[in-house]
Amino acid sequence: MITAVIFDIDGTLVDSVDLHATAWAAAFEKYGKKIDVHDVRRQIGKGGDQLLPVFFSPTELEEFGEEIEQYRGKLFKRDYLPRVKAFPKTRELFERITHEGKHIVLASSAKQDELAAYKKLARIEDLVVSETSADDVERSKPHPDIFAVACQKLGNPVGEDILVVGDTPYDAEAASKLNLRTIGVLCGGWREAELRRAGCVAIYHDPADLLAHYDESPLGNKGPASGVSP
Repeated sequence: MITAVIFDIDGTLVDSVDLHATAWAAAFEKYGKKIDVHDVRRQIGKGGDQLLPVFFSPTELEEFGEEIEQYRGKLFKRDYLPRVKAFPKTRELFERITHEGKHIVLASSAKQDELAAYKKLARIEDLVVSETSADDVERSKPHPDIFAVACQKLGNPVGEDILVVGDTPYDAEAASKLNLRTIGVLCGGWREAELRRAGCVAIYHDPADLLAHYDESPLGNKGPASGVSP
């Protein structure tokens, strides 16, 4: 029986992926690299520790990697965070989960201050028992560290009692390393086939769609072991 659900945030609960990609691309250009936003977007879901090495050499990162990340953070909070919106029915989905006695933990590659803003935006502050962010670990997704910390905060229940919900292959890859199952959502921009290949057991369009199909989903008490694709 499912006793806990671990949620990613960016692209899963809030519509922020394009804004993150644009902010990163702007930061890259300031430091001498013009990278197509689409290419950056494919890396959103990772923290800066895993994203930056895709585009910069170890020498470059040693020289100004920390500066890029700090600049990106300030730029995102100033110009882009005010434009982030929560996906519809996020609070209602969380209410349904908690009403059934399941615990919710947030596990995001975002920084802690961004995570706090997202919780308020999605109106879920009172429905989350704990959270973990990129600030809590040395390695972000697709490494499993963030989910491992989330499991610790839940008291390390049996893996089959936990579900992860995320929008990227990096979520599913990280979860699978801990033998956790992942429900994928398409609202972050990845294709269903990509999420399936990464190991997602069920795919839904967004939180509202997952709520609408809750009973038949892996979250529901009568849900299938390997979910559906609406």
